[in-house]
Amino acid sequence: MAFDSLGEFLGALESAGELVRVRTPLSRDLEITELTQRVVRARGPALLFENVPGASMPLVTNLFGTPARIARALGGESLDTVADRIERLVHLRPPSGILGAVRDLSGTIETLSTLRSLAPRRVRSGPCQEVEETTVDLDRLPILKCWPHDGGRTITLPVVITKDPDTGEPHTGIYRLQQYGPDTLGMHFQVHRIGANNYRKWAARGEKMPVAAVIGADPATVFSGLAPVPEGISNFVFAGFLRGAPVPLVPARSIDLEVPANAEVVLEGYVDPTERRVEGPFGDHTGYYSAPEPFPVFHVTRVTRRERPVYLTTVTGKPPTEDAVLGKAVERVFKPVIRLVLPEVVDMNLPMEGLFINVGIVSIRKAYPDHPRKVMHSLWGLGQMMFVRYLVVVDEDVDVHDLREVLYRVGLQADPERDLELSHGPVDQLSISNPVPNLGAKIGLDATRKRPEDGFPRPWPEEIRPDPETVARVERVCREDPDLARLFGRSGS
Repeated sequence: MAFDSLGEFLGALESAGELVRVRTPLSRDLEITELTQRVVRARGPALLFENVPGASMPLVTNLFGTPARIARALGGESLDTVADRIERLVHLRPPSGILGAVRDLSGTIETLSTLRSLAPRRVRSGPCQEVEETTVDLDRLPILKCWPHDGGRTITLPVVITKDPDTGEPHTGIYRLQQYGPDTLGMHFQVHRIGANNYRKWAARGEKMPVAAVIGADPATVFSGLAPVPEGISNFVFAGFLRGAPVPLVPARSIDLEVPANAEVVLEGYVDPTERRVEGPFGDHTGYYSAPEPFPVFHVTRVTRRERPVYLTTVTGKPPTEDAVLGKAVERVFKPVIRLVLPEVVDMNLPMEGLFINVGIVSIRKAYPDHPRKVMHSLWGLGQMMFVRYLVVVDEDVDVHDLREVLYRVGLQADPERDLELSHGPVDQLSISNPVPNLGAKIGLDATRKRPEDGFPRPWPEEIRPDPETVARVERVCREDPDLARLFGRSGS
């Protein structure tokens, strides 16, 4: 099911018992964060704060706090079913021959039908423009101050829309916006992101860059802003694919951009490339405060909104957090895209504890000497995978999500002298261990079994495995013996 708006999704969650209304007044400064973090850690429901002192609208947090809610938001029974849809899309190709055409006809028709729904639908008006405010007062929004030493209140989950001035191609990204005053925000464009690249192009022209910040878009559009959609592919097209229906876009009122018609709040304005201001510190997903740095300034010149909007936000910090759950969902959903480029990849795990950009574990079908090293360098060249600092490659039969098994393979099968691959390159702007910002070292570790063709002179020992007939016999006994059945359960294992 495609959700056309945030409100529609909230209604579905409430009907399913996945949303709790918080009517007790809680401050936007620290208190809402504290309660949200407690609920996230308990894997609890979304929270709708109906009484935020000083604000003119309610606020929702923990909307995407569990994988099940994210899957539901994207119209899937699970994240795996969403990934399966993406896999069918990326493997779409003409069938070979008549037999292939007959075999693939139904799947091809279904996929082509889906493709037709991808393009955004232009409309002349929408709920996001029911109310228009030319006198901007950001204090009326329930913008959170999440942590005690934050530099200010910060909009943490906006879908920020920019466009390439050369091609006119729009882009959406999630970039935090620290509030400076009633009509100004810090624009935290990280240097490696497409939004920052668009900003550099506008700056080279010496022109102000038009910007729209959308607060509370439909769930698929929010997710697409977070996702590593390859450059050149419209985020709105990808959101339409996830929704199974086109995203309706309406022209912004004061700038040359299009915005989601069903959004809750839209901030319109510009960034002047000649102006920068210190943004931060900010309690980030690393569990540390990011350092104060100069960033562009977003001047908000107009606000449009629904008559009764809901403000969507999230809380960042050391996992577990809602954004950590979202990061894990991105990994699962985008695995087919990785496998399109690297078909030898069987599975991958970007552990939440590794903050999704610091540690990666990949299982592969090893086919030739130094194959793991080829995979390492290929992954370091793929979009946001360039940020991974520690990359472990294991054999295809290793469960990359079983960290005990992975550590067992690392400790037993990797030799520090021959199996380490040292590299250097871009790292995430929020990384704290590298002495120079944005640049740092990386390590790849080949923890696969070694073979003679790998240049390994010793015979690799045979792995201990139980006898299959014995296993079957003992399992049968465990099922049939009453005492053993109670001990092991009905499975007998």
